[in-house]
Amino acid sequence: MGQQETVATSLADAVRAGIGAALAEVDADLARRYPGDPGTRQPVHTVYVPGDVFAADTVRSWGDQALAALDEHAPDAAALAAVLGLPDALAADVHDRVRAKLTREPVEDLRIDFEDGYGPRPDAEEDEAAARAAALVAAAYRGGTSGPEAGGGTAAPYVGIRMKCMEAAVRDRGIRTLDIFLTGLMRAGGLPDGLLLTLPKVTYAEQVTAMVRLLEAFEKAHGLESGRLGFEIQIETTQSILGADGRATVARMIEAAEGRATSLHYGTFDYSASCGVSAAYQSLDHPVADHAKAVMQVAAAGTGVRLSDGSTNVLPVGPTERVHDAWRLHHGLVRRSLARAYYQGWDMHPGHLPTRYAAVYAFYREGLEQAAARLAAYVAKAGGEVMDEPATAKALSGYLLRGLDCGAVDPEEVARLTGLTRTDLDVLAGRLVGEG
Repeated sequence: MGQQETVATSLADAVRAGIGAALAEVDADLARRYPGDPGTRQPVHTVYVPGDVFAADTVRSWGDQALAALDEHAPDAAALAAVLGLPDALAADVHDRVRAKLTREPVEDLRIDFEDGYGPRPDAEEDEAAARAAALVAAAYRGGTSGPEAGGGTAAPYVGIRMKCMEAAVRDRGIRTLDIFLTGLMRAGGLPDGLLLTLPKVTYAEQVTAMVRLLEAFEKAHGLESGRLGFEIQIETTQSILGADGRATVARMIEAAEGRATSLHYGTFDYSASCGVSAAYQSLDHPVADHAKAVMQVAAAGTGVRLSDGSTNVLPVGPTERVHDAWRLHHGLVRRSLARAYYQGWDMHPGHLPTRYAAVYAFYREGLEQAAARLAAYVAKAGGEVMDEPATAKALSGYLLRGLDCGAVDPEEVARLTGLTRTDLDVLAGRLVGEG
């Protein structure tokens, strides 16, 4: 063949360069505001324990109580399947995995509560409780592997406190409790890798900015790397969703966090009450909850800030029939949240753990083979019954990664079904770090 012909164009290079220059600031802003998934493991739940109740054996105690409830009210796979409506094909696997999880790692994320679950106390009492919490957390992490790989049924992979909010009446108390807790950790050897902090009842973006400045000051006082401390924003007020100016406040809060916001947590009962919903109808599936969470979801999309649903206050206690009713309710709510891409929620009682993990494990196991086949076909460009695009491949790989992270599926079966490694899945999912 002769010399390759040049494809004809009409625009000068200067046009393209000029457009690139004009959009340079937009490119930088997109990269800053929407960095994508951070690539780390997200816990499937957060367990809240009041500061005065938290003890060295809290995690193991919750696991033991959950196992006892399972043994009493659903002692085998068939019994659990009958209560929750699990398919026969999944029942044994889900039941076995739930029991193993409750033995190995019953709590994925533990929040020691100094807010609503703790209430107002004399300053000396809260000081002592905050210092005690720091000592117990430090001891738990010294006893095992620090950070997200900690476990063995004694230490939660993620742990931290919920302080009182930034409103004037309790602001100083909340700041002092946070300071005592963090200072205690530093004196005991440093901050654990899995540390998470929760700021409740946020109404104005300026309160988020105040939290940022507070953490900056602590980092500077201890010579920590800037940005080491992040925090969760709890969405519990109508003002956090829609501001007086008609704008979505939650988006402004994410911006105000200056990269420190790790997640948004929906507060079921405070938010519902602020909307005037009567107590009997305050639930995760109420329309006001769906609206708030939809706004949160859109505001957080692409920012790397994750989402957590709230809780149910219907506890699985009492006779078996009542426990089964509570389990069915909780299981259904968790399933509903998962389908709506809320992969985390709150659990308020040990009896919620069996249904939390049963719902999560069934969700990932029932779709495993189809997701793996679609992803393998996409990678091989083989086609199939569904024509998937890169965005869907991202969702499929993210689904498999979440299943791996929580123990619903095993690395070996994912590799066998897809031909892909964990690193391959991280790349397809667009994860920045790719660690579990």
